[in-house]
Amino acid sequence: MKAAVLVDVGRIELRDVACEEPGPRDVVVRVTAVGLCGTDFHIFAGHANYNRDERGRPIPLARQPQILGHEIAGVVEAAGTAVRDLHPGEQVVVDQGRNCMSAARSPLCEYCATGDSHQCEWYSEHGITGLPGGFAEYLTIPAVNAVRIASDRDPAVAALTEPLGCVVHSAQLLTRTPARYALRNGSAGGEVARCVVICGAGPAGLLWVQYLRTVLGYDGLLLVTEPHATKRALAERFGAETIDPTATDPVEVMYERTRGRRAELLIEATGSGAVFAAIPRLVRKQATILLYGHGHTGVDLSVLSPLQFLEPTLLAPVGASGGFADDGRPATYIRALDLIERGQVDVQSLITHRHPSLDSVVRAFMGDHRAPEYVKGVVVV
Repeated sequence: MKAAVLVDVGRIELRDVACEEPGPRDVVVRVTAVGLCGTDFHIFAGHANYNRDERGRPIPLARQPQILGHEIAGVVEAAGTAVRDLHPGEQVVVDQGRNCMSAARSPLCEYCATGDSHQCEWYSEHGITGLPGGFAEYLTIPAVNAVRIASDRDPAVAALTEPLGCVVHSAQLLTRTPARYALRNGSAGGEVARCVVICGAGPAGLLWVQYLRTVLGYDGLLLVTEPHATKRALAERFGAETIDPTATDPVEVMYERTRGRRAELLIEATGSGAVFAAIPRLVRKQATILLYGHGHTGVDLSVLSPLQFLEPTLLAPVGASGGFADDGRPATYIRALDLIERGQVDVQSLITHRHPSLDSVVRAFMGDHRAPEYVKGVVVV
């Protein structure tokens, strides 16, 4: 089969590679769409390498090239002899995370047993930790990692189940963690937050705006800081007030809009070190800070000192896995796909670039994501 293979930092080649033969519990998925994630760009640029050996050391791409792509939709091409609930021709989205349920391991590890499968003792991920990802014609996965699409959704839209699943997982942690301020009455915590600020209106920030407004029903002040005009417009359409940090100081706007109170909840969705350094001036004492973005390079750890003095509740959720349905499939993916299929969360409006084949993957990584109007790209295979 053909695949776009990352053979070195900044270099992707279209190659013929072998497709893994399915076992009795596996399905072969013909990939139809793959979302481009910031994690993909970080790995491509050499800023991250999550393919590690047993001692936790990164394995160079020169030794083990990678097939990226973890936001995956496709069609079942073949099913193993023990698979009874999926059939060739059915459309699915893929949970890229391999865990105890994926391996039919018994007993489950302590993390999978408590609904924290994203921290499975043997966790690995297609397209991130070395397992082949979606920038290929086919992908072989355990059948329990495939969630059936009930509608005739555009595969490019269905592929965004994974990033929405990450928000679903994070929101579950946020609403069940005791803190001084809660998002709504009945949530873990005490007083309801009057102001939430989201740093960044990329795909993650925009999904957060929608999830807060339409799923969790948050009706307080919701501010989003974002320099990109197209993204600010989407955030406003989804129910937020926006701040252009290139035109005005977000700290000053925050102070004025909250009459000096500042935000009780901050969601950091940029991965920017400079933004991280500004957090202490944006939040109230004992606020909750959800560290959703990754990276934060170029900042001295001393920026943590003013944050620690505020005694915040710091949350650091990762990934879209987290618990299982009765049939062993990932509960967060099922929830996220349902929100998309019912139209409660609009992911289609985030897609600004469609790349028409595996041949276009190189161009997608080499510059299309830097276009002024770019929000989210999807490779349609």
